[in-house]
Amino acid sequence: MIRNELTNKKPSSILEKIEESLEKLNDKIEIMIEIQKNGNDHNQKASLSLPDASLDVMTLLSMPDHLRKTAMAICRCSRATAEEIAEQTKRARAVESAYLNQLVIMGYLKKERKGRKAYFFIDKETQS
Repeated sequence: MIRNELTNKKPSSILEKIEESLEKLNDKIEIMIEIQKNGNDHNQKASLSLPDASLDVMTLLSMPDHLRKTAMAICRCSRATAEEIAEQTKRARAVESAYLNQLVIMGYLKKERKGRKAYFFIDKETQS
């Protein structure tokens, strides 16, 4: 069925779809590389501080869609748990937790534990 759909389309539209898919994959790979670079030194994390990044418009626009949706939700809440963000984005809590932790590793958010709950927030001091 998919093959029939592809044969009915023009080669240029197929190439455009392939290009879009490759761009999305490239964005995801860049994030994975960044996470791997910054995530390998969990034991030294207290002594190393990642450069603080700001969540300005250009930063949000440069993010992959899945992270942008999470980042915009945390901007609206200012401080929230993964469960609260999941309610806004209509995605699973575990998915949002993973995305929020990626944003922490990338330096866009801060994370604070209170009891069993982890709260994510934008550090206003580093954003100005």
